[in-house]
Amino acid sequence: MDKLIYPCIWCNNNAGEMAGYYASVFPETEIVDQNQWVHVLKMHGQRIMLLNGGDMFRTNPSFSLMYLTTREKEVETIYTKLVEGGRELMPLDSYPFSSKYAWIEDRFGVSWQLYTGGEKDIIQQVVPTLMFVGEQNGKAEQAIDFYTSVFPGSEKRGVLRYTGNEGETAGHVQHAEFKINDYLLMIMDSSYPHAFGFTEGMSLVVECHTQQEVDHYWEKLTADGGVESMCGWLRDKYGVSWQITPIVMKDLLQKSPRVMEVMMTMHKLDILKLQEAAE
Repeated sequence: MDKLIYPCIWCNNNAGEMAGYYASVFPETEIVDQNQWVHVLKMHGQRIMLLNGGDMFRTNPSFSLMYLTTREKEVETIYTKLVEGGRELMPLDSYPFSSKYAWIEDRFGVSWQLYTGGEKDIIQQVVPTLMFVGEQNGKAEQAIDFYTSVFPGSEKRGVLRYTGNEGETAGHVQHAEFKINDYLLMIMDSSYPHAFGFTEGMSLVVECHTQQEVDHYWEKLTADGGVESMCGWLRDKYGVSWQITPIVMKDLLQKSPRVMEVMMTMHKLDILKLQEAAE
């Protein structure tokens, strides 16, 4: 069964090229849907949306995708493909936390963390990972508590903190995991002077069955300094971008081009008005 939360990568009108590339790089990955706006991948059964948005936004390492496997050879093979035309952020090597790990920014600017772990530790093979930097640094644990209060099916799965010996701030989050709507996310703080932060280049899509759900997530995620955007997009108070969308959106868009026209005028999406546009 498809998860109702999944990552979206903003593409410079090259979603098809990127989708084909990722399908060739990652095992058990296929393109399951495509149209002029989006291409949708399934990677080990998990959805990743690639959106043709133009050159407005760029991806960066503040929002990466963690790829987990039990096989070191698989990490090595994927690394060799991703690093071609890309660049290393952390070299392929053995680390205290993983026998074979690398952090790479691929040729399209998307950040991937390749991680080898034990089978019992892998409950989701592709995990969106948020790095809190700059003004957001030190707020990762606060963000976990916020997100788990907003979404049902939430679970805080433990927090590993910096000791201060790593060149980081003692007590800040070195690594943590949490679930929202039974979907796993990872999060960390970083005190280094990074020249980037969260952007719409990577976002999280939340599919909703009802208008009540849309209203709930919209209200909670825009509270206390969050910002409404267009077409169901918003930025929460930490700068993370979300798309709050009806689960029927794809079917409605297929019924009439009028649906897209109406959606483009909206901030929060109104399911009834979108359904009326489809008739």
